[in-house]
Amino acid sequence: MVEPIIFTLSNGVRVVHQPLDRDVAHCGILIGTGSRDEEENEHGLAHFMEHGFFKGTKNRKTFHILSRLDAVGGEINAFTAKEETWVHASFLREHYERSIELIADITFNATFPDKEIVKEKEVILDEINSYKDSPSEMIFEEFDAYLFKDHPIGRTILGTEESLKRFKSKDLIRFRRRNFTASNIIFASAGKIELEKLRALLEKHIGGYSLPDTPIIRTAFKGYKAFNKTEKKDIHQVHLVMGTKAYSYKDKKRPGLSLLNNILGGPAMNNRLSLNIREKHGIAYHIDSTYAPFSDTGIFSIYLGTDKSNLDKSQTLIWKEFKALTDKALSPRQLHDAKKQIIGQIALAQDSGGAIMFNLGKSLMLFDRIDSLEDVFKSVEKLTSSELLTIANEIFDERKMSSLTYTY
Repeated sequence: MVEPIIFTLSNGVRVVHQPLDRDVAHCGILIGTGSRDEEENEHGLAHFMEHGFFKGTKNRKTFHILSRLDAVGGEINAFTAKEETWVHASFLREHYERSIELIADITFNATFPDKEIVKEKEVILDEINSYKDSPSEMIFEEFDAYLFKDHPIGRTILGTEESLKRFKSKDLIRFRRRNFTASNIIFASAGKIELEKLRALLEKHIGGYSLPDTPIIRTAFKGYKAFNKTEKKDIHQVHLVMGTKAYSYKDKKRPGLSLLNNILGGPAMNNRLSLNIREKHGIAYHIDSTYAPFSDTGIFSIYLGTDKSNLDKSQTLIWKEFKALTDKALSPRQLHDAKKQIIGQIALAQDSGGAIMFNLGKSLMLFDRIDSLEDVFKSVEKLTSSELLTIANEIFDERKMSSLTYTY
């Protein structure tokens, strides 16, 4: 694969483009702002702004926004996370300009009409209620709130019914003005287009916006205390999340924990938790582990759904897997196999043009560089059993592990 190309527009917005010889292309704007960047009275505002992008601009009404790419078989979408907001599109490569212009219009020219804002509050309230109807999703939101108590990163992305009621158009405009700075925006692209044409299109549709260059300042989380909480719910199975605070994106131990997470409960069906708890004992349909790093902290967690009568046994088996990784270093064969598996998974992820676009944007935002696949593979190959043993003992420490259980 040709190396990605990085350049900067005249207004300071950075661009990363991966040439791909495919008919379908992908591009999007990454704003390095999410729910953790909200002030206390803005809970849910970043997500609300994402919805508001599609409700009208200086140039278009909602119908024209939704029809612009759909009319040529393309797709436009957006999402909000703890530390980022994306507006992105997938389309036939001949529609690059149509996509760039539309993304730029809804990102920078959204007017957030009061009439549409009122209607969208009901839509988001339904979204919040759908989470409440899904304990396997809601439990993660509540676990985060306990883990990062009294800190913005622990607040839910969607906000609350009370916070939604407060929002007005002026709040969204103010939030955009404060967070949409040149250094906090990346345009990412993956597709077949001549570089000079791409540069010209981006200067035409994005480079003309005057953006401040003030940095986004975040308050670091401190004072983590382990907890164990149980809540009764009107449900038919027990849901459990176990976890702890973990390493940030820039921590040198991040690759090691990523590998350990993959061994323990990653997406492959042969992960240790799945083989032991689901396949061997047959006491859980769904069990996995997740490592989610952020810019200055992270979360490691395990999720389990099971029958109430199997909860204690399930937890015992989870601790057994922790102990296996903390008591004894991986054998050379185990380490070799684990590395080959995660390298293969990383390579397969690069088969998706959309995934390439997202990875490029996030890498440039976080590290101000793009590592080649070869560099990523080398970082995996460099990991040693002793390093992994140290990480396992830091993260899987019983004294640091927290839990939240939904029971009936």
